[in-house]
Amino acid sequence: MHRTIALVDDDRNILTSVSMTLEAEGYQVRTYSDGEDAFRGISQQPVDLAILDIKMPRMDGMELLQNLRKSSRVPVIFLTSKDDEVDEVLGLRMGADDYIKKPFSQRLLIERIRTLLRRADALDDPDHVGGEATLVRGELVLDPDRHHCTWKGTPVQLTVTEFLLLRALAQYPGHVKSRDQLMDAAYGDSIYVDDRTIDSHIKRLRKKFRDIDGEFSEIETLYGVGYRYNDS
Repeated sequence: MHRTIALVDDDRNILTSVSMTLEAEGYQVRTYSDGEDAFRGISQQPVDLAILDIKMPRMDGMELLQNLRKSSRVPVIFLTSKDDEVDEVLGLRMGADDYIKKPFSQRLLIERIRTLLRRADALDDPDHVGGEATLVRGELVLDPDRHHCTWKGTPVQLTVTEFLLLRALAQYPGHVKSRDQLMDAAYGDSIYVDDRTIDSHIKRLRKKFRDIDGEFSEIETLYGVGYRYNDS
């Protein structure tokens, strides 16, 4: 069964190039150049996943997401520009599943789409039998197939990238992971992101856990070396 993706961006070049890539991967794509048209179209004909630009005329991506979340849990990926960190945080709190900064690798986008669709399938299927074992490290529980994370029994909402980074650290407690190793875990070995991107993800990851538990200190920084997970 072909999956349908809504691609919403006011940049015609992105609409054209990304939709061609997605269609080549077997997805059906509906393109919209502003949030109002997208909200009307998605409401009338639901999709399996939505990719939203943040800055658009008439209705921006944040407002579109807010409207969609009133009646739908469709997986959402934000496309953001380099200076949109505040918008990223707000968007994730409002219910976006992940974000990718422009300019972006279309291969990375495809991998994020596949991951989110697998997660949605697992969440929708109560009889789903997972392919990966649940990872338990003290108070931390990670279920890779359902993309589900809890700390001391409380759910922690993580983006795909954050989940992959945390899993890479927690798999081998006490072992130091360099930024390059974490890049490979989150993005694959053929996609380069700079060190600051990894640092930003780790900073946001820590904050999410500390919002639940102010004493959380399991993710340790080794300056000039990398990060490790201490299973205390």
